[in-house]
Order: sequence, then C-alpha cells, then structure tokens
Amino acid sequence: MDLAILLIYTVNDKIHMSAALQRIVNAVTPAGDGVSQPFDAGQLPNNVSQAIWRGTEVTQASQTVVASGFPSLDVQLPGGGWPCNALTELLQPQPSLCEWRLLAPALAGLVASGGQILLVGPPKRPHAPGLVKLGISANNLVWIAADNPAERLWCTEQLVKANPRGGAILAWLPQARAEQLRRLQVHAQACDCPVFIFRPQAAQLDASPAPLRVLASLGTDWELHVRILKRKGALLEGTIVLNSIPGTLESVFALRLMRPSQLIAKPEASHVSTLGSAVNRHRLRQLAAH
Repeated sequence: MDLAILLIYTVNDKIHMSAALQRIVNAVTPAGDGVSQPFDAGQLPNNVSQAIWRGTEVTQASQTVVASGFPSLDVQLPGGGWPCNALTELLQPQPSLCEWRLLAPALAGLVASGGQILLVGPPKRPHAPGLVKLGISANNLVWIAADNPAERLWCTEQLVKANPRGGAILAWLPQARAEQLRRLQVHAQACDCPVFIFRPQAAQLDASPAPLRVLASLGTDWELHVRILKRKGALLEGTIVLNSIPGTLESVFALRLMRPSQLIAKPEASHVSTLGSAVNRHRLRQLAAH
C-alpha cells in the first residue's frame, strides 16, 4: 500500500477521513496474491484526496508559489515555483554572485504587482541602475543595513513575522545556525511571501530545516548552474542549466561573446598544436643527426 500524507482541515473532513481510513484498514489482500495492491485515492472524498501528497511527487497543488521565470527550473520546483509559507535556502560560492540573476525574473513580477523587496544585510550596496535593467525599481526596494549576525537574524525574524504580502524577503545569513533557521522556518509557515536565505556553499554539508535548498554557480557561457539539494519529492540528480545574461547585455553582445568558452578553447588548441609541431621538428632533427 502506498504511504501518503493526509491533511485534515475541518471537523467534517475528520469524519470522512475516519471512514476512509477504516476502509483502508479493513482492506484485504485477494487470496492467492502475495503482493499488496496500491490504495486508490479515488476511494477517498474529493476534499481529502486532493490533500494527499506522496513522497515521490514534486508538484503540490495546494502550495502557493511564485514562478521563477525559468520554465526548466519551475518544472523541478515543488508547486512550479519559489514557495511561499516556507524558507528557501540559496547557497553559492560567494555572496552577490548568483542571487540577483537567479531571482530577478520572480522579483520583477512581484514588483510589477506593487510588492516590496525587503533586503536584510546585503554584503554589497544594491546597484539601483542594474536592478532597474532587471525590472526591479529602486522605489520598491527596502534596504536594511544590519551590521552583525545577531542584528540580521533579528531583523529577518521580525519581517517574517510581520508577513509583508505581495513582496519578498531576502536575507544574507552566512553564520546562521540550524536552530536559528528552524525558528525562522516556523515563522515562515505563516508568511505569505517568499523568504530567501543566502548562505555559503560550504553550508550544504550542514543540516537545514528549509524545505527547499538550492546551490547556484556561474557557468562560462553566461549561464547559471543550479542544483536542487533538497525539496519535497524525489531527489533530483544532475544540474539544471539556465540561460541568464545579465541585464540587457544580450542586445549589445556580438555573437562570439555569447559563447566565451569557444574563445577560450581556440587559444588552447592553438597552443597545443604549436607545441606538437615543435616536438615533431625536434624529433626530425634528432633522426637527421643519426
């Protein structure tokens, strides 16, 4: 029998649930068949069957999300986007390297709807002209310059508890401990906007209460390499490659600059060819001397 998580919301649901569970308990395996049959969720009341989530499933219809702006990433995120009512932990090799390029499409959509983007302790001063190119107006940014880890953690907790609807909370907490993140996750369950926590790549070895953990890094050809380390659902192997050229550079770049890896490979190939020719000439001279 498949294991499922059943969510109960009202007293009436409990009554229906009790009857459904009784049918499950009383289910008998057909004689002569040693293999148990999977339970058909269609036997449950509609309001109960819709609240079932299996561990092998990624999509959760009941979860509120914000589209990431990258279709290939949304397919792999539970619910089809960045979750609300939960922490999202973004890990990267160094701060201010990937977060704006990865989150800009989603943040731009929130800003277009009048939402405020709340920043807690960014390591670098937000570059307003660059953010405008990404669709994020400076008028919709609130920058909280918290100087030490305790202040950043306290500000983040107060913002999450305030539940700023329609926007997003971005907090740089490189030194946060697991119990501190657990407290934030508890408060985030009642927060109706996405909450992003930025931490160093080395933190992937530590336990975390965040339901979604993502590791992002830069590729040679302006792309983002994203690995989903933790999510509600089956483990995702491999890396998601996202095309992400900063700002409006795509319209001014020459075609050869769109693929820097090819420009890097040509000098290396030329160097190998030259080296090989020199070795061959030296070998021929040795043979001629004999």
